[in-house]
Amino acid sequence: VSRQGGDEFVVLLNRLAEVSGELVRLSVVDGERLTWVARAQGARQGLRYDPDMGSDARLSCSSSGWAWLSTLNDDEGLALVAKQGLGQPDQFGPDAPTTLRAVLDAVHTTREQGYSMTTDTYSLGLSAISAPVRLAKQPAMGVLTIAGPTVRFTAERMQSLTPELLSVASQLAAASSASPFFNLTTDTGEAGTDTGRKPIYAV
Repeated sequence: VSRQGGDEFVVLLNRLAEVSGELVRLSVVDGERLTWVARAQGARQGLRYDPDMGSDARLSCSSSGWAWLSTLNDDEGLALVAKQGLGQPDQFGPDAPTTLRAVLDAVHTTREQGYSMTTDTYSLGLSAISAPVRLAKQPAMGVLTIAGPTVRFTAERMQSLTPELLSVASQLAAASSASPFFNLTTDTGEAGTDTGRKPIYAV
């Protein structure tokens, strides 16, 4: 377990994982990318969703992607999606949006709610809920996500966890100055490197 940036982030992620009983992930905005850098596993038995860390989110069809895009204006968001490319249903989930219009509709809903919810868009049988990690009215510096198997992580269950998700996302934003994960390349607008920024694994 890495202790970079103090223990507060680990404590917050672990708490949300324990409350939800599912996988909690933190991603950070790195230029034009959204990269998963930390996780805490709340599922102790049965089905577990536990992907590799350090990969970039597909913005068009991931819960975390929609949450980040919701903090940008539509033109900026669509430009990022167009540059990365749409995640097609045959490569991601069967319900992945197949047009920029469909992505924008999902982003608008996310913006109105303050969080995103997805089922079968990123992967078949996967549900997720995400909230942007941001200071007041600023673009997101990262995204906090809870993800789990759809058979267990239902829409009702996701809705019930929304208050806790938003609370922890707000606390992460408030503590962001103490974390090296949020000190990337926002001043240059260019994708940074992974140097010195290794994944952390909460326990």
